[in-house]
Amino acid sequence: MADQTVLGFIGLGVMGSRMCANLIRRSGATVVVHDPVRHAVDAAAALGAEPAGSTAGVAQRASVVFLSLPGIAEVESVCAELAAAQHRPDMIVDMSTSGVARTRALAARMAEAGMTLLDAPVARLRQAAQDGTLLITVGAAEPDFAAVKPYLSCMGSDIVLAGPAGCGQVLKILNNMVLMINMNALAEALAIGRAAGVDGARLFETLALGSADSFALRRTATATMLPDEFPEGAFPVNYAIKDLGLALRLAEENGVAAAAASQTMGLLQRTRDAGYGANYYPVMIKLVDGRD
Repeated sequence: MADQTVLGFIGLGVMGSRMCANLIRRSGATVVVHDPVRHAVDAAAALGAEPAGSTAGVAQRASVVFLSLPGIAEVESVCAELAAAQHRPDMIVDMSTSGVARTRALAARMAEAGMTLLDAPVARLRQAAQDGTLLITVGAAEPDFAAVKPYLSCMGSDIVLAGPAGCGQVLKILNNMVLMINMNALAEALAIGRAAGVDGARLFETLALGSADSFALRRTATATMLPDEFPEGAFPVNYAIKDLGLALRLAEENGVAAAAASQTMGLLQRTRDAGYGANYYPVMIKLVDGRD
C-alpha cells in the first residue's frame, strides 16, 4: 500500500538528486520537489516526483521536508521561507553539512514556529548516494528519529541516532575531519615511498594488509593518488576546506587543540591557492610531493 504522507525535497544537486531519486523509488510516498535548476527538477519529475515551483509550494503540500543544500546559510534561508509559508510542514530534515551552533539555534527557532528541525547530514561518496547506501547521522529526539527513519532508510544503509539537535552534525564533521587527516597521511606516505624507490601501488597494497588499512586507503587514495587523477565534479578542495573549518570551529568552541586537523587545513588551503580549489581534494598530494 502506498504511503499517504507527502514528502518534500529541496536541493537537487550532485548528492541531493541521487538521494531524492531513492526516496521517490522506495518510500511509496508522494514526493514534491524544488530546485532553482530546472533540469534537476525535470529529472526528478521523470522519476515520479511532482514539481512544486517554489519553497512555499513544497511547504503547502509536504508534512516532512528534506533539505540537501550547500551550507547553513542556505539552510537558514530556506527554513525562513518554510516558516513564512501559509502552510508549514511539521518536520524539516536537514541533510546538509552545517555548523553545530547555528544548527542548534535554527532548531530552536523552528520549534518556536511550530516545526521540528532534525539534522541528518550524510557521509560516503556520491556512488553511495546513487545506491542508497549512505551513512546518515541524525540529531533528534527519539520519537522524531523513529518517525523519519523509514524515509532515511530509502537513502542510507546505516542510520545512526547521534543524540539531540546538532549531534548529527558533530558526528559528520568529525568523520570528515578524520578522513581528511588520513588522506594527508596517505599523501605523505606515497610521496616518501616513491622518493625512496617503492612502487606506489605496492605501497598501498601492503598498507591495506596491515594496521594502516582504511576505507580512505582502499577506495579514495587508491582510485585517485595512484593514477594521479583528481577530477572536478567530485568532492572538491573548497568543500573539504569548508568541512574541516567546521571541525576546527567545533574544536575551538570546546577548548580542544586540534593540531593534526590544523596542519591538514593548512595543506588544503595551499592546495586551493595553487589553483586546485575545484579539483577532488586528494589532489593535495601535488603539494606534498613538491610538484606545486
